[in-house]
Amino acid sequence: MKTVHYLKHLLIGLVIIAALGVVVMLLWNWLIPSIFGWSTINCWQAFGLLALSRILVGGRGWRWRHHHHRRHDCSNPIREKWMKMSPEERKEFIKNFRNRREQMKGDWNMHNRFRDWNEFFEDSDSNPVSEKTNE
Repeated sequence: MKTVHYLKHLLIGLVIIAALGVVVMLLWNWLIPSIFGWSTINCWQAFGLLALSRILVGGRGWRWRHHHHRRHDCSNPIREKWMKMSPEERKEFIKNFRNRREQMKGDWNMHNRFRDWNEFFEDSDSNPVSEKTNE
């Protein structure tokens, strides 16, 4: 029973690969000779192009399969820690988080305060870009 199941999936896979090869061949023969003047390809060359594109761009495996096998019982240590906190500890955590966020915003603004070049080069003697007038 399992061998019939695997053979059915193998046959479906081969049909899909053959259909993709034919589609690539038809699109190539329709577009590439008229656009670039290159020659047409046959079905085996289309399969080769599919394999080459899979090697160069495709990655290691089918990504969609891995999403179905995720564990739903994974623990989240941050959530567990949050759930164990008392309401006072949660308020303190939020207050500390907001203070750190505001401090980071202040540090970022301090680093970007010289974005306005006129403010940075206030006097023309220290400005390497300013045009010197004839004195």
